[in-house]
Amino acid sequence: MLVLIGIVGMLIFFTLISTALSGKRRLSMIGLELSVLLLLISDRYAYIYRGDTSTLGYWMVRISNFMVFALSLTTLWTFTIYLSDLYTNEGGMKKVPASLKSIHYLTAAGELLVIISQFTGLYYKFDEQNRYQRSPGMVLCFSIPLVILIILMVEIMRNRKCLRRRMMIPLLLFAFVPFVASILQLFLYGLSLTNISMVGMVVVLYIFSFLDMNDTVGHANELEIELLKNERKNMRLLFEQTAEALANAIDAKDTYTHGHSTRVAEYSREIAIRAGLRDEEVDEVYFSAMLHDVGKIGVPDTIINKDGKLTDEEYEAIKKHPVIGKQILSSISRSPYLSIGAHHHHERYDGKGYPDRLLGEDIPWIARIIAVADAYDAMTSKRSYRDPIPQHKVREELVKGAGTQFDPTYAHIMLSMLDSDPDYHMKEQEKVSVLSGRSSLVCGKFRERISEGIWVTDKPVHIRFTSRAAGNEGYIHSIPTLILFDSLDARVHEDEHVRQDLLYNEYATLRLDGMVENISARKIKTEFHDNGTPDLPDYETQNRKGIVYDIYSVRIRDHVLIRIKTPNGTQESTIALEDSIRYSYIAITGENCIINNVEISTDEEAAAEDTITRIADEVSYIDVPAGDVPNVQINGWRTQSSEAVPVTGDMRITFHSVSLPTARLVWHCPYVNLFTSEDGKVNGEGFADYSVVRLDGEDWDSNDYADNSNVVVRDDDFGNWDKWKDRNRAGLDWDVTVRRDGNKVTVSSENAGVNIKFTSVIKTDPPKVFLALTGDQIAITNIRFHQL
Repeated sequence: MLVLIGIVGMLIFFTLISTALSGKRRLSMIGLELSVLLLLISDRYAYIYRGDTSTLGYWMVRISNFMVFALSLTTLWTFTIYLSDLYTNEGGMKKVPASLKSIHYLTAAGELLVIISQFTGLYYKFDEQNRYQRSPGMVLCFSIPLVILIILMVEIMRNRKCLRRRMMIPLLLFAFVPFVASILQLFLYGLSLTNISMVGMVVVLYIFSFLDMNDTVGHANELEIELLKNERKNMRLLFEQTAEALANAIDAKDTYTHGHSTRVAEYSREIAIRAGLRDEEVDEVYFSAMLHDVGKIGVPDTIINKDGKLTDEEYEAIKKHPVIGKQILSSISRSPYLSIGAHHHHERYDGKGYPDRLLGEDIPWIARIIAVADAYDAMTSKRSYRDPIPQHKVREELVKGAGTQFDPTYAHIMLSMLDSDPDYHMKEQEKVSVLSGRSSLVCGKFRERISEGIWVTDKPVHIRFTSRAAGNEGYIHSIPTLILFDSLDARVHEDEHVRQDLLYNEYATLRLDGMVENISARKIKTEFHDNGTPDLPDYETQNRKGIVYDIYSVRIRDHVLIRIKTPNGTQESTIALEDSIRYSYIAITGENCIINNVEISTDEEAAAEDTITRIADEVSYIDVPAGDVPNVQINGWRTQSSEAVPVTGDMRITFHSVSLPTARLVWHCPYVNLFTSEDGKVNGEGFADYSVVRLDGEDWDSNDYADNSNVVVRDDDFGNWDKWKDRNRAGLDWDVTVRRDGNKVTVSSENAGVNIKFTSVIKTDPPKVFLALTGDQIAITNIRFHQL
């Protein structure tokens, strides 16, 4: 008992100084530990003074035994408080279970009986030798703690989902072990099994609580670190996008320099990488180069866009843009390197530049790199008075300028880059919107750079580009890749929260060396065909010079075909998507490669149905018995309609609908379409809409053919729009009434708490009116028409 007292005392001390536990949980833990400490001390004194007939012994035996019985109940009560706090603060319960509240009343009743026992001998009494003896009422004494322990065990098991698994073990042990010990103690007189077992379980609970809190704190730290990483990544992305936007605004001042800043930044980064600079330094030179011409904001447009030769005054105005750029960027104190490129990129290595006529390595290294890249892009870009300078002439200028105009080290690196580009791709190209205005896509790590999405529909898309190895990376690991995906903004996203917000779904990735990864597609079938071309160079040689890829892609309902042709052969992949509802886009990315010469075109005619050989059955949400007309699945806004019926009098329409899995908006529901056409078909000859009645009641525009009005009442059954959408997802049985009186057609519906009375007054006379069911991302089945 002395050992246990010492252990519990230390537990109280460590709990007091701990900061891992929450305040209320720590207090309940201290209360639990304090009660078992006093219980042990009282039990020890009860043994010490047992049989002591002195006056001190007389009182100590009675007080200590009273404390033992009272503190046993107090320990169970403090454990109940601990468990209640665990449920409400960490288990997500709004209120404590009623059965746990009942323990408070049982504890109070038990304590009252202990007090009564002191005067009546209900539980125990003492003989002539001052020895403790059980009374017949001892069974009642054990029954109350046993009932409390049973309630605790039942509640722990019932609400186990509210508790972390690690905490389940000590909580169950605390209730179960003293329960067993109490039953044994009924028969093993003289042993403190119940008290010692409760002390042991408090120790176990303490250990597991701190292990659990350590896990919680560790997990919280991991989340915080991940949050900081994401925040840093998002800040970098925001910084990059802001810099690009500002650079594009600067370039827009000059008709002939579109994309100049971005290209200079890309060339500068490649020079920095080949120079062996650290990643941080590579980033610094990239962003500094992106904003190197920011000072042109302060130069009049008339001077920048002048076609003829500049006057001396105009040239002096142009020469002020480095100083203006420094003034603008100097205010960004956390990135001082930005102003360096803007201020010094027109300095010359021989000291004849401007604005400060710095010499040699007195010019900051960032500016020396940008000077080479800036001059290279100026020579290789189209101007009002000339086309891009031929490559051999550019090379000659770089050789002549090394050591005079340019730092020779960086000039030689630029020459090396030029020599590894025999097809002269490294120059201003035609604008390619999918690359966000860039002439090329420079990919380092896999998915570091990704193009915008290219929409794949039933009209075949043709994509052509050249890819070559970037830098000195191994050519085997220099491979372009296609990403097949869907997203609300047609862009690939990596952040999980952004993916959820934009309903991002990635179907597959197709490396252009033949490796295909299925991410969420139902099935993918890939075939390879050798072109049989003899005497081709090895892959390393081809990749160094550049490989031309011709890609054909088309979508037929829920299948996508992607055919990739290279000099070595053809890779053909058929992808069965999850359904035919979601969109599909192709994005271009890669690893250690430079992708340029991108050409994209789309056929005007849709492909035939048999263009793709199906590899999986079509996903259908209407494969159930039909009513009077076939069931209809509407994948997008009015993309499909039911068979139409003429509206000649009054009728009642009943049908069942369920939202498709991708539905997320209020108007993803059924619509009633009133229209006219010569053949009675939607989009048939002479087709014209009179009205489209959305059964959410939110739209009733008039048009040239009809004056429309709508009265909408939402009753108590409506709740809110989230409840409305949930009902549509679960499925609804609809009952719609249509009445016609001459040129006036009234559509009434009372469903899911939305009561609609829609009136369409048709302007033509006499009108031919037809009705069809349509909608947006909805499946409509069991359609029946009843004449009234």
